[in-house]
Amino acid sequence: MQPPAERQDAGEEERRATNDDDSNQPTTGPPPAPPTAATLRDFYADIKDVDRENEVMRILGAFKLNPYEMLNLRFDVDPKDIPRAYRKVSLAVHPDKCTHPKASDAFETLGQAHRDLMDEEKKGRLDLVLGMAKDAVIKTWKKSAQNDAASQLAAALNGMDHVMETWMKTEEFHAAWKAKGREVLAKTEWRKRKLTQRLEEEVKGAEDEVRKQRKEAEEEKEKTKTWEAGREERVGSWREFTTKTKTKTTKKKKKDKDKSLMKVFKPPKPKPVM
Repeated sequence: MQPPAERQDAGEEERRATNDDDSNQPTTGPPPAPPTAATLRDFYADIKDVDRENEVMRILGAFKLNPYEMLNLRFDVDPKDIPRAYRKVSLAVHPDKCTHPKASDAFETLGQAHRDLMDEEKKGRLDLVLGMAKDAVIKTWKKSAQNDAASQLAAALNGMDHVMETWMKTEEFHAAWKAKGREVLAKTEWRKRKLTQRLEEEVKGAEDEVRKQRKEAEEEKEKTKTWEAGREERVGSWREFTTKTKTKTTKKKKKDKDKSLMKVFKPPKPKPVM
């Protein structure tokens, strides 16, 4: 172990070496001045512009059949929070504040999503479909939890209902709900369109049948009208025909009668002269 004097001398030499090293470093001048308020304002403005453009792209790329996704809301959000969320997002993408070329499209899409969620009937139908998706996710989770040791241990300590409720508050659950919701909404929309198409075809077929029946009725009416218009001509022709027929019959009967008389009253043959 070094004596105290030697340790002090070693410390002095180390400090001198450090000072020598610092003196060999190039001088960089005074420290940079802190950013001005204008610089900070421009910096944050650029950040906000990027955020606005990203929000426009998020809205336009959101799942079109789910207004909750367009407003970036959880499906179990409190209805009172919907108008507040709409105001926040709509201000971010308002065409007067956002320079993105499709800001107007995003703003209109957002407005329609807000109107759909404010419409009790539309929101009720949407929540019903999303509820079906939620039940399917929970059913799948329960099935997998039966074979999961961690879930079974937590259920033994706190009960399965508590474990499930805790899981339903996580982002994992909402991500699974969102994916299943898209699937169910897409299938529902497909069935709706197919049903609408079939109804349209049936309506078109019924309309074609009605038009056909009307055309046939008009043709029948025109035939009847034409028949009625030619009645007098037909009656006159018939009368003329029957008159001519009677005349021919009378003449024939008289001629036949004359022939029969001639056969009955034949003159005697003359006797030869002796």
